[in-house]
Amino acid sequence: MRDQDQYSMQDPTTQFPKATAEWKQKQPEPGLQKKMSPVPDAGETSYSGTGRLKGRKAVVTGADSGIGRATAIAFAREGADVLLSYLPEEEADAQEVVKLLEEEGRKVIAIPGDLKDEQFCEQLIAAAVEKLGGIDILANVAGKQQFVEEIADLTTEQFDATFKTNVYSLFWLCKAAVQHMKPGSSIINTSSIQAYKPSPILLDYATTKSAINTFSKALAQQVASKGIRVNVVAPGPVWTPLQVAGGQPTEKLAHFGENTPLGRPGLPVEMAPAYVFLASQESSYISGETLNANGGTPTP
Repeated sequence: MRDQDQYSMQDPTTQFPKATAEWKQKQPEPGLQKKMSPVPDAGETSYSGTGRLKGRKAVVTGADSGIGRATAIAFAREGADVLLSYLPEEEADAQEVVKLLEEEGRKVIAIPGDLKDEQFCEQLIAAAVEKLGGIDILANVAGKQQFVEEIADLTTEQFDATFKTNVYSLFWLCKAAVQHMKPGSSIINTSSIQAYKPSPILLDYATTKSAINTFSKALAQQVASKGIRVNVVAPGPVWTPLQVAGGQPTEKLAHFGENTPLGRPGLPVEMAPAYVFLASQESSYISGETLNANGGTPTP
């Protein structure tokens, strides 16, 4: 029996818990969702689909945990076959997702690898075309976030790795996918509240998220005549392994998300409907747009 689904009317300020001292924890990068306390809700028992993506073929990066996991679950429950991309270190989380999607009767392809590698990104799209029979949804969710207090301590190696993971992979995956996408296809990239209200300790990460917005707006205009739409989801503070694996100082996690107008952090399951909407035909006249899912924080 699934928990209350996403359609039931609820008070958004109390629908999910606020952060407490229990949330102060630390894992080595990239972190595992199954080792977090509390474990983030990615819709495993609550997301209920209605066939909005029936017959679609999707690639989801960062699909082992957090927002990527929630998106993959939602896509499958809406009727899509899904290729899951994740790091080899995240295999334990990824296998949980594979099991969930297979229980929905969907075709699931799981491919571990590093998105900082251009060849791997090209292979991902080729695998989708070969094993799923095509690609008409690309959800780029994977990201690298490591806080650094001072610019003097931000290494070129980290700066490069953050851009390679967050921006270069986006370029490589979109470039490869567009060649195979038919009219009606959708690309959904992932920005952040950091693109609008950058934290001083997330200099490299925030910069990449701003770049993703601009990249997506430019690409949306370029591929519009092909019938391909490109949009962005910009989450606010969301409880994922990214936060406990160096994304935030550990001491700040007890107050994570409390400064949003809704007074709490988001959970991955709350992000999934945004990706489903932008992937579906319901958003047919929306392209080059950024959908902010940040708990009510105003954006430009």
